[in-house]
Amino acid sequence: MKTKYIFVTGGVVSGLGKGITAASLGRLLKNRGYKVVNQKLDPYINIDPGTMSPYEHGEVFVTEDGAETDLDLGHYERFTDESLSKNSSITMGKIYQEVIERERRGDYLGKTVQVIPHITNAIKDKIYSFENENVDVVITEIGGTVGDIESLSMLEAIRQVGIENQPEDVIYIHVTLLPYIHGSNELKSKPTQHSVKELQSLGIKPDILVCRTEIDIPDNMREKISLFCNVRKSSVIANKTASCLYEVPLLLEKEGLAIEVCKQLGLTNIEPKNEEWEKLNDKIKSISNKEVTIGIVGKYVKLEDSYLSIIESLHHAGIENNVKVKIKLIDAEKIKPDNVKEMLKECNGIVVPGGFGNRGIEGKIETIKYVRENKVPFLGICLGMQMTVVEFARNVLNIKDANSEEFDEMCENPVIHIMKEQKEITKKGGTMRLGSYPCIIKEGSLAEKVYGVNKIDERHRHRFEYNNSYREEMESKGLIASGTSPDGKLVEIVEIKDHPYFIACQFHPEFKSRPDKPAPLFVELIKKGI
Repeated sequence: MKTKYIFVTGGVVSGLGKGITAASLGRLLKNRGYKVVNQKLDPYINIDPGTMSPYEHGEVFVTEDGAETDLDLGHYERFTDESLSKNSSITMGKIYQEVIERERRGDYLGKTVQVIPHITNAIKDKIYSFENENVDVVITEIGGTVGDIESLSMLEAIRQVGIENQPEDVIYIHVTLLPYIHGSNELKSKPTQHSVKELQSLGIKPDILVCRTEIDIPDNMREKISLFCNVRKSSVIANKTASCLYEVPLLLEKEGLAIEVCKQLGLTNIEPKNEEWEKLNDKIKSISNKEVTIGIVGKYVKLEDSYLSIIESLHHAGIENNVKVKIKLIDAEKIKPDNVKEMLKECNGIVVPGGFGNRGIEGKIETIKYVRENKVPFLGICLGMQMTVVEFARNVLNIKDANSEEFDEMCENPVIHIMKEQKEITKKGGTMRLGSYPCIIKEGSLAEKVYGVNKIDERHRHRFEYNNSYREEMESKGLIASGTSPDGKLVEIVEIKDHPYFIACQFHPEFKSRPDKPAPLFVELIKKGI
């Protein structure tokens, strides 16, 4: 079967849920037996979001092959349960870098390098990159909102894909807003009409409109939108706000989105097979009223998206344990020795997540000391593991100046030091230890009990590591290195035995958690917090 292409654009305002729409459609098509790959085109000039503050774009999601990507790829993976690659995350910065490098090499044979055709061709190459990978459908989301100057070349590229392929091989889905006016108790279609007009002015006719709405779309409103936006009435799809994120595919199924897509693309497997997804949602809806509060102690607490995959992983673990999970974001900068008990008193478990820079570090260390001494279930991730090692060295080994070289290059006791291969690297972007690496788990350890196996593969994103010079002394006092790289040189997991649940990992288990396949470390944290 020839690869089919679906392009998802957004209009009126940002934050309408293009990513969730694309992810949901991916799940619905996969449930019909099709091999689906999701892709995100982001119009910003950064090469990737790896050097951005989470306050700019939310968390940085890491793929198996080590690409630092937009958080929407996390939604794609969680919904479709497909591991994506660097080809699923394309930025304008990456495109411009590639084109300029080609120009410097002389690849364009003296031609004037222009947006059309050179930039648009480079974008299309990324879109077409899945053609030889046995992929049935590529769903490409274009970041931003139609009308943004930044995304013009990307929209032009997807327009060209439409004329380079047969009509039944390419469709355009436009996600837009139907605002509800409370005073007059009615929906308004004018913003959608203007957005579609803007898209049509760029040469793209949307085939399907997915309309975010707070209420059902009346039949006469569908007819009006169909008439004024030049789409079939059956192609006007309501996307109502769902009570649960993972209910969205089923709501869109009920609205007929997948059937409409299949008809327009000539896909013959129209009948859905959503039984497993329905069971998942039934399980979510039947969760007991018992509640567990988990504190996430970090420095980006003003924006939940900064810790999106961790938050979703905790909810996945809650589903598995039949308990509701309440998330409490706690500012690490505000935690001091004299208030740590008060700050954490509501929490049945604590996560100290990853991050960079020294802001909030002492608060994280104080948190880890408190949960270790007071037997509070604890999971440290990446920087959270590194600070676990620092805290143990300071307060158990009595090495008062123990620190990480990230925060004090001249410290005499760097229990966390920079990785050997990182020492000569000066560029920040894409240069860390990134992607999936194997880990060997120690027999008889808590980690082995949690995972149930002796070898795992997890995703990484860090420059610094546990300093093995202190390993023997650490273990003699009770901080066990229970997971290492296959050669034993890199410590991946540490744990304490005389504690209900105290474990920390150098990798990011949240990136592989799925609603129906929760990450084991989170499942056990919730279980111990009940």
